[in-house]
Parts: sequence; C-alpha cells; structure tokens
Amino acid sequence: MGGAVAMLVREVMSTPAITVRRTDPVRHAVRVLHGNDITAAPVVDDGGRLVGVVSELDLLRGEFGPDPRATARRLPLPEAPPPRQVQDVMTGAGGVVTVTETTDVTTAIELMVGRKIKSLPVLRGEEIVGMVSRRDLMAMLARTDEELRAAVEAALREQYPFGPRWTVAVHDGVAELSGPRHEHADKIADVLARTVPGIVRVRHPR
Repeated sequence: MGGAVAMLVREVMSTPAITVRRTDPVRHAVRVLHGNDITAAPVVDDGGRLVGVVSELDLLRGEFGPDPRATARRLPLPEAPPPRQVQDVMTGAGGVVTVTETTDVTTAIELMVGRKIKSLPVLRGEEIVGMVSRRDLMAMLARTDEELRAAVEAALREQYPFGPRWTVAVHDGVAELSGPRHEHADKIADVLARTVPGIVRVRHPR
C-alpha cells in the first residue's frame, strides 16, 4: 500500500496571520516583516478585511537611493518622495491570490510557481486565518525521520490506545508500518500516517 501524501493547506499553514494596515507607515511594515521573519503579509482595512498583500520587495521600493560614492557621475535628484504608507506599494486586492484551509497543497504550490510568489493568504470566507509560504512547505519536508517516526507513532496510539500495534520506521519521509496483519486497521493506520506533515509515502512490508 503506498502513494504520494495528500495534504491540505490547513495542515502546513502559519496561523494566525500577521497583518498590517494599509495606512501603516512603510517603515512600520518593514519592522513587522523583519521582526516576524516573514516575506509578505496580508494588508487589511479598518474592518480587518483583506485589501492587498505587501512583500519585502514592495517595501524596499524607494527606500534606498543611489550612493554618489558608487559612480563618478553626478546623480539626478529623485523626482518624487519615497512612498509613505503600505497602500502606496502593496499589491491590491484585485491582484491577490488566495487559498482556503481545504485547498490541496499541490494547488498552492502550482499557484506559487505560476504566479512567482512566495506566500498566499489563507481565507475562511472573508476571514484571514493564516498564510502558507514556501518556507512553511520547506519546514515540513525538513523534519527528521526520527521526528516523523515519533509523530506517526503518536497518531497511531491516539487512534488505537489499546492495540493493535505497529512497528514504525521512517526513511527519507517514507513510513514503514510492520506487524501482524489487521486488514481494516491497516487501512486506517495508512491514512493516519499520511496525515503527518512530512510523510510522503506509506508502506506495509510483509
């Protein structure tokens, strides 16, 4: 029994979502992203509704000017002052790509690749409940085999506190469940193991 793992966005997203307001100063948003080690944040209005997304690159726009020490040529004066508020640099709601908690992770990855973006707001109706980023997905895959083995065993114990029991081994994200055969329980154990973030395949060696 095997197959690639099926995972929903809710199982890997970061929550709660860290947001900024569209009227926040750009430097405030810079500090929010830097302080929370994130690359983008949803932008909300006074009612908490999603009105855009702002990224690191958006916030860098206009914040640095040319340094005369880098060239012998006389540099022109800037034509306009740098942006002052998040709404001056953000991607507006019309251009924001979102997902829901029940979006398949493979769909989220396709959106990131196709749109060349690093993170996506996660919505429940109009409520922002999280963000899913490439970093979240990488963190999931970076879990050690020992961490994954312990997580699979915990999931199985929770479902079957009094047995049956399986011997669990994990190698490069592939879980092997061995032990006496229990046809119905084996199927449930397979499903449970697949719900562990980082498990990419489940096998039942005999």
